[in-house]
Amino acid sequence: MLDCLILGDSIAQGIAQHRPECATIAKGGINSWQFNNKNITKSLNAKIVVISLGANDSASINTKHELEALREVVKAELVFWILPYNKPQLHQFIRELAEDYRDVVLPISNISSNNVHPTAKGYKLLANQTR
Repeated sequence: MLDCLILGDSIAQGIAQHRPECATIAKGGINSWQFNNKNITKSLNAKIVVISLGANDSASINTKHELEALREVVKAELVFWILPYNKPQLHQFIRELAEDYRDVVLPISNISSNNVHPTAKGYKLLANQTR
């Protein structure tokens, strides 16, 4: 079993830059449906899993369904969810999903001017919080 696995979008990629010891399955600009369509059949098991998805989802994506489907196949001792800063309508759902699985939710506290990505300091903070 892997020690650490980071899943998701460009935010996941940024966290992975500060966690080089982790395996990473992430792509900038990917939405949760695309991520699941490409990766949900892979082994997504690790001691620690970090998930950042939803920030790139349009209204045509059923984000709640996609995140539930992903969490059903992730096997980990500890899962961290990164709240997408630009999608506050998802925050309560992600918190409830995390509570159901006893996962940890991490907000992005240092946001860049694009209101999507963390600042360099924010990425480092998230990486440290997922250790």
